[in-house]
Amino acid sequence: MQEILKAILLGVVQGLTEFLPVSSTAHLRIIPSFFGWGDIGASYTAVIQVGTMIAIILYFRSDLINMTKAMFTSLKTRDFGSKDTRLLIMIILGTIPIVIFGFLLKDLIRNEFRNMYIVSASLIFFSIVLYLADRFTGKQREIKDLKNFDGIFIGFFQALALIPGASRSGSTISGAFFRNMTREDAARFSFLLSIPAILLSGVYELYSQRATLLSGENAVLSLIIATVVSGVVGYWSIWFLLSYIKKHSMLLFVVYRIIFGILIIILLSAGIIHN
Repeated sequence: MQEILKAILLGVVQGLTEFLPVSSTAHLRIIPSFFGWGDIGASYTAVIQVGTMIAIILYFRSDLINMTKAMFTSLKTRDFGSKDTRLLIMIILGTIPIVIFGFLLKDLIRNEFRNMYIVSASLIFFSIVLYLADRFTGKQREIKDLKNFDGIFIGFFQALALIPGASRSGSTISGAFFRNMTREDAARFSFLLSIPAILLSGVYELYSQRATLLSGENAVLSLIIATVVSGVVGYWSIWFLLSYIKKHSMLLFVVYRIIFGILIIILLSAGIIHN
């Protein structure tokens, strides 16, 4: 029963924090440590992210269907200038950086990068990046205005999320702001761009770490429950952020990240949590 409750809590945390720019990896690293469970590991984190990926697919199903249809039409006509085709191409281009760096740095991601001092420093540093991107950039461009370079540029910012504490949504939204995108479209593109990255990392980790992930009593059930819960909560999180960002700046999340990062350092120094 304890493992089931643990899976539910981890699923709720993942679903709440994957799409908000506060770093789901940081929360999934800290909260288990606070309860004395130890590090759940990068592999477990990557697999339950699949639940939030399903939430994105369901939420943006119309966009995904339109992009797929447009791409097939473009392949037939050899005309790749339609809005939906260009969006799909930018998502593909924007995924390349995180795939390359994720593969090259996979050992660091699973081990050294999960040091909680790195997590806390990343939370604080990238909150400053998010603040600067939100505060000092113009926000006139919509998704339809993006070029291929914009997709690649934002993709490199997404790759920064390989550092726990950076936040995938926070990094990509920052990159989108630096390309002068509107707040709402920056968030939408961030969500769409995350789909292939989450899918690839989840499938890779499930396959490569299957012996570890699926060993132990209730291991499979725990993964399934955490994944399903993260998807349900994640769907609500998408709706919340898209609604919130229309009328508000990112300051709330910036302040939260800084406080959270400082709190981690205090808890580590006091011996309440451990690396």
